Amino acid sequence: MTEEVKPQDTAPEGAAAPETAPPSPEEHIAKLEADLALAKEEFLRAKAETENTRRRAQTDISNAHKYATENFAESLLAVKDSLEAALQDQSAAIDTLKSGVELTLKQLNNAFEKGRVVELNPLDQKFDPNKHQAISAVEADGEPNRVLTVLQKGYLINDRVLRPALVTVSKAKGA
Repeated sequence: MTEEVKPQDTAPEGAAAPETAPPSPEEHIAKLEADLALAKEEFLRAKAETENTRRRAQTDISNAHKYATENFAESLLAVKDSLEAALQDQSAAIDTLKSGVELTLKQLNNAFEKGRVVELNPLDQKFDPNKHQAISAVEADGEPNRVLTVLQKGYLINDRVLRPALVTVSKAKGA
């Protein structure tokens, strides 16, 4: 005895039963229009989210530029206060004035350290045109292109030249 196979029995488990009639063109158009409206809405939401992210990033960048020096400026306030206190001191004792200036210089050096400002004092080092500015060249014994004197110290901030050191450089005798 052979068993008769019904179309419902051949559908995979969990699959919907086949429709009896194809959708009408009006139903098909209505479904496509609904899908299109949903896609438009999702696109507009994604576009708005992208625009909001761009605006937030621009605001963050603007604030970073605006307040980049805030920490450094705060550390310089103590230096300014010390200098003002020194000017108001009426005692005029040289030892007091000298110790006050030394303490103020120490505060300034600490502020520079916090702000990652590094002093360049290239005495007896090889001349580096990226970090030094040669004011003159003087004949001297020894290796040429060596820094003989530092007229003004230079400074780096985060490994970038803030101000080059003004130097006198050696040149070979008879050159």
